[in-house]
Amino acid sequence: MLDFYCPSEYLAVELDGQVHYHAAAEYADREKDLYLNNLNIQVIRFENKDVFENLEAILQEIRSNFRK
Repeated sequence: MLDFYCPSEYLAVELDGQVHYHAAAEYADREKDLYLNNLNIQVIRFENKDVFENLEAILQEIRSNFRK
């Protein structure tokens, strides 16, 4: 499952919290990213805390990954 997906941009945004910081979750995240990349879907990841602490920078990063 993806946190956010924009089909017109082929862009997935994943928000990673504490649950993602162990070996099994990191492996699963890598596998999911590889699968999506093979479908030409770009995945960008952010830590949950960064969304709350620096939302404008997160939004700018998302915008910078839109296909031109």
